[in-house]
Amino acid sequence: MSVPALLLPSPVEVLDDERLDAAGVRLLLKRDDLIHPDLPGNKWRKLKYNLEAARTAGASKLLTFGGAYSNHVRAVAAAGALFGFETIGVIRGEAYDPLNPSLQFAVDHGMRLTYLDRQTYRRKTDREVTDRLHAEFGDFYLVPEGGSNALAVRGCAEMVGEITEGFDVVCCGVGTGGTLAGLAAGLGPGQRALGFSSLKGGGFLSDDVAALQRDALGEATVNWQVETGYHFGGYAKSTPELGAFVDDFLGRHGLRLDWVYVAKMMYGIYDLAAKGEFPVGTRIVAVITGPDFDTQARS
Repeated sequence: MSVPALLLPSPVEVLDDERLDAAGVRLLLKRDDLIHPDLPGNKWRKLKYNLEAARTAGASKLLTFGGAYSNHVRAVAAAGALFGFETIGVIRGEAYDPLNPSLQFAVDHGMRLTYLDRQTYRRKTDREVTDRLHAEFGDFYLVPEGGSNALAVRGCAEMVGEITEGFDVVCCGVGTGGTLAGLAAGLGPGQRALGFSSLKGGGFLSDDVAALQRDALGEATVNWQVETGYHFGGYAKSTPELGAFVDDFLGRHGLRLDWVYVAKMMYGIYDLAAKGEFPVGTRIVAVITGPDFDTQARS
């Protein structure tokens, strides 16, 4: 499979910040957002082996699921354009008219959109629903919502081997759990992974991460946990406090954080450090999984 120009391994940058210095914490940024403009971060890592599997299976179409502002849907559309697949996006909720920027990007890159009402969307993996989609669109390779499956875990695990600096904790945002499952799978002795849920009521994510690891590895590891206290109202929601943090971080470090996932993770790291939750001398790697495609918070 021909691969477009990708920045791999992605850079690792030291973040100098007196607030972290005061807490005795050293923070490194794993800049996966720089891998590719349209396939940044965990999006490429989750799709890499799924694209190979689709090609091996002889599939010409990719079908996936997501919300109206899903960066995953956007990435699958881009991957289809780059690698020569037709793409279909099954979107939760009512049709958008006009399309929002994320869906417009997907359409501009050749994706066909269809919509499922929220009740049906909750049953999207039921045989009845997938049979209906096959009847409408023919044969396709199904990429799960968020891209998270055993192949995604394999791709995300490779990230750890790119980090040559010593570290104790690696952090990531969590939506479906694939990135956290993969990171934890790639860790060495004494290292742990901490995922920050962007979902309100995200306690169920621990079961999802464990299930992904069992599917990919045969067993779940014990070197990770999900932090559920920094969702700021839930997925694709924000607060003035989070917005102020994003603006302050941009002013201090010249990097605008994706507020859906990355900003919530970074806020959590700073808050836990200030509370003394990380022992003095802890070396943390924060995975910057994607750019801020849409800076306007939605509620």
